[in-house]
Order: sequence, then C-alpha cells, then structure tokens
Amino acid sequence: MFNIGDYVINQKTGNLGKVIGYGHQILSSGYETTLKVLVAKSAICQKKGFLEEDLYSQWLQCQ
Repeated sequence: MFNIGDYVINQKTGNLGKVIGYGHQILSSGYETTLKVLVAKSAICQKKGFLEEDLYSQWLQCQ
C-alpha cells in the first residue's frame, strides 16, 4: 500500500501527484480502496493542484 506523501502516477490519465489520503468505492464485487492524490503535474491540461481519486490499482509509485 502507498503511504501518505508518496508520489504516484495514474496509469489511465498520466497525472502525477502526492498521496494525501485514502477512500473507497463501491463496485459490484464490493468495496475497493482508492487513493486521493493532489496532482502536481497533469498530462491532460496545464492545471495543477487539484484532487484526483481513483482505484488503488490504477496508480504506480514514482521513483
């Protein structure tokens, strides 16, 4: 599991940011863990400093 403060990148959106919290999402198979990430660099737009939440499995740790 990622720790608060780790930098991660989203596999779908390409957004890079810092983990600031955890959450959950209800799917047909039950609850799935999500990560709440403060985006520092967006692959989609010039905007930064926004919150992105996605399933834990969609994030990769940055080196």
